[in-house]
Amino acid sequence: MKIESDHCLRGKRILIGVCGSIAAVKTPLLVSNLVKAGAEVRCIITPSATHLVSPLSLATLSRNRAYQDKDQWDPIEPKPLHVTLAEWAELVVIAPLSATSLAQWVHGLGEGLLGSVLLACEKPIIAAAAMNTGMWKNLAVQENWGRLQAFPKVLCLSPSSGLLACDREGEGRMPDPELIELAIKSVLIRKDSEGIIQCDWKGQRVLITAGPTLESLDPARLITNRSSGRMGVLLAQAAKLRGASVDLIHGPLQLSSALLEGLTTYPVKSAQEMQTKLTKLQTSANVIIMTAAVSDIRRKNGATLTKANKTDLINSLGNDFETVPDLLAEAIQRKTNNQLFMGFSALTGENSDLQMVGEQKRRDKGCDLLFANPIDRPGQGFEEHFNGGFLLGPGSMAKPMPIASKLLLAHQLLDEIRTVQTNISQSN
Repeated sequence: MKIESDHCLRGKRILIGVCGSIAAVKTPLLVSNLVKAGAEVRCIITPSATHLVSPLSLATLSRNRAYQDKDQWDPIEPKPLHVTLAEWAELVVIAPLSATSLAQWVHGLGEGLLGSVLLACEKPIIAAAAMNTGMWKNLAVQENWGRLQAFPKVLCLSPSSGLLACDREGEGRMPDPELIELAIKSVLIRKDSEGIIQCDWKGQRVLITAGPTLESLDPARLITNRSSGRMGVLLAQAAKLRGASVDLIHGPLQLSSALLEGLTTYPVKSAQEMQTKLTKLQTSANVIIMTAAVSDIRRKNGATLTKANKTDLINSLGNDFETVPDLLAEAIQRKTNNQLFMGFSALTGENSDLQMVGEQKRRDKGCDLLFANPIDRPGQGFEEHFNGGFLLGPGSMAKPMPIASKLLLAHQLLDEIRTVQTNISQSN
């Protein structure tokens, strides 16, 4: 099966607005990444932002002129520049969005070029807020942020927590450029013909397991597998971007920490630790997605305190090991009426084998949906950015899921879960 490249951003016209927050120093990296991915990028920089990042750097990285307020009424423009830019863009990203620009926007003040563009724009907009913690928690700012969240064509990215430029710890950091890029891709995947950003998972509480688990043998050795955790993390971010409340239990990941920003995470190492967290959190979720690749065996009595020599290790393999419990099957035993389970199964073989073995696993475990995930094909599966397979479900459902970027697949799987939820609700 042919694997296509991820062309999500190629040729897309993206307008970046840069406001006067110290986080503006991160925006050039976002611009550079988008251009490298094939997007056509133009930038608007507010007067206060020019003290933090130069228009020349944005122009150089974007390969386009960086627009300022002084350009708004340039006589060489055939029509008002704010209208031209608003019509040119397929997507607008404000990164960072300052408290001042937020207030002007939600109150309909078209002051300056960027303010005028935001009022004239009829395309989707991503707003990544960034400011001092005290400013962010100010009641007026929170009221304005609440108003913006009601705008149907705006996706609001709340600031993350950490050490701020003012040396204060707290909320206010602009989301990492990698996470903003993920949001851009998600909006381009999900927006409808009118530019509305659908939050169809609002009100859903989702619990996801991701990554590998580790089973220690002794102080030097362990048993694990090749899972990077990317599929589960992208499912978590995709669900959150669509309005869900998400808990993520994950083993050691081979991913940028930026992809965990904004998620409620519970890092674990062993299958036992994952099982404990899963049991505690399961009752509050109505959708449970188990992507974690749990180790299959472990020492019966845990890791030895001293390193075994090779001969002793080999001799112990037959007697000192046990099978790790099936966390998915155990969790389903605690399933309540309002819960839907999706499992993942890493398989090898031909497509017919995937469907047959996967369906048997789905029935044996009792899950509503199971994604049969081939891991023996080049360019997809473990440690890759692409994935594909078959989604198996009720009524002999066996839907091929073509090989795609894991982010696109994540959104497709979320679509399928909502469809099954709706069908179950209508049949009850």
